[in-house]
Amino acid sequence: METLREIRRRIRSVRNLSQVTRALEAVSASKVQKAQVAVLATRPYAHRAWEVIINLAGLFEEPIHPLLTYRESVQSVLIVLFTSDRGLCGAYNHNIMRVATDYARRLPVPVRYIAVGRRGRDILWRMRADLVAEFHSLPAVPSFLNTTPIARTAIEEFLEGRVDEIFLAYTDFINLLRQRPVIRRLLPLRPSELDLQAVSEYVVDMQPVGVPEYIYEPSREAILNTILPRFTELQVYQAALESSASEHAARRLAMRNATDNAEDLLQDLTLMRNKARQQAITRELLDIAGGAEVLHQAMR
Repeated sequence: METLREIRRRIRSVRNLSQVTRALEAVSASKVQKAQVAVLATRPYAHRAWEVIINLAGLFEEPIHPLLTYRESVQSVLIVLFTSDRGLCGAYNHNIMRVATDYARRLPVPVRYIAVGRRGRDILWRMRADLVAEFHSLPAVPSFLNTTPIARTAIEEFLEGRVDEIFLAYTDFINLLRQRPVIRRLLPLRPSELDLQAVSEYVVDMQPVGVPEYIYEPSREAILNTILPRFTELQVYQAALESSASEHAARRLAMRNATDNAEDLLQDLTLMRNKARQQAITRELLDIAGGAEVLHQAMR
C-alpha cells in the first residue's frame, strides 16, 4: 500500500491537473461559440454564390472555365487535410486522419497532400506522403485572409495540371457533442453533382431553376472568372471554420471528461488518504497502549 506521503503527493498532482483541464475546457467553450457563429454566418453567402454558378453554368453547353472542366483521365489527386496544431482534443485528429488515409488508399492514382495543422503534417511526414505544402498556426477562428493562401495553392496545382481532382478532408461541425469527418470534392466544380461538392451540406436544397435572361455586365465569362475562384476559396474557408469549431468542441468535451475523471480520482485518493491516516493513528494508539502496558507490568 502507498504511504501517506505518496498519496498526498498524488492528490496534489491530480488537483493541479484538474485545474488545468477545467481552464482548457472554459477556453474551448468560449472559442467554440465564436467559431459556431462564424460557421453559420458564411452559409447564406455560399447559398447565393452557388445559385449564381448553377444559373450561369446552365447557359453554356460546354464548360467555359478551367475550374468547371472535368478531366477524363485522372492521373493525380490532391487532398487538403485539416487537422489541429495541438492535441488534447480526444479522437478529433485520429478520426479525420483515418478517413483521409483510407480514402487515399482506395484511389487508383497517386495522392498528394496539403496539410493544414501540425498534427496532420507530422503524420504525413512519418508516412512519407507527397506533401505539396503545409500551413499551421491559424487563429482559433480563422478569417478569409488566413485561408486564402491555402485555396490559391490548391487552385494553382489544379490549373497547372499537376493534379486532376482536389478534395477537402475536414471535420464537419454538427453540434457540440457530434462532429463528423468528411471528404468532399473541391475541384473541378460540378454544378450538376451538388451532393459531391464540398459545399453541399450548406446548399442542399439548391436545385437548378430556370431564370430570366439577364443582362450581364461586363459579360458572363467575366462574372464566372470572378465568382468561381472566390467560391472555391469560400469552400476552403468554410472547411477551416468547420474544422476549427469541431476541434474546440472536441477539446471541450475531452477536457470535461478529464476533469470529471480527475474529480473521481480525487475522491478515491482522499478515501485512501483517510484510511491511511486512520491506520497510522491506530498503530500509534496501539504502540502507546502496548508501551503503557509494558511499563505497568515493569512497575508491579
